[in-house]
Amino acid sequence: MIAFVSGQVAALAPDTAVIEVGGVGMAVQCAPNTLAALRIGKPARLSTSLVVREDSLTLYGFADDDERQVFELLQTVSGVGPRLAQTMLAVHAPDALRAAVAAGDEKALTAVPGIGKKGAQRLLLELKDRLGAPLGGAGAVSGGAGRAAPSWSEQLHAALLGLGYATREADEAVAAVTPQAEAAAEPNVGALLRSALQSLNRTR
Repeated sequence: MIAFVSGQVAALAPDTAVIEVGGVGMAVQCAPNTLAALRIGKPARLSTSLVVREDSLTLYGFADDDERQVFELLQTVSGVGPRLAQTMLAVHAPDALRAAVAAGDEKALTAVPGIGKKGAQRLLLELKDRLGAPLGGAGAVSGGAGRAAPSWSEQLHAALLGLGYATREADEAVAAVTPQAEAAAEPNVGALLRSALQSLNRTR
């Protein structure tokens, strides 16, 4: 297993970071909030989880070991694959997920695109007593689940800044895709990021 990659950020894309490790570019699938903290040409260290399929090897990257461990635990739930697990962590930090499960908060889980009422109930049932208490302490149990996740616009803005765009460009791109986001019941940050990048390319 590749536990982490460490090196210079060679490239960034809407859902991928390329980290140069010993002269080799490692493509790592990352959520927008993880990508937002990276800068091309700067050193980075990502905790990683290698997902092996018959036709592919995919490396998923996270800000720290706790996110990676929660990502792997989420996939033990029936019907949860790596992409959905990563989406859950894009919407809720690990402690927020722990708090939601501890409190039986279906609403927090259904806020994740791709998770309906039955899926939330299955997650609560199968993760009970397995995620543990929030690492932030007892206070996080009551406050973590209720903490508002970053809005789609905040996630998108941070991701664009992480890709190297100026604040003004990020503001304009967010404004350009706002009608698309408002028309969706659950805005998909990945899809919005692709649309935002297309709008930026058209204006250049």
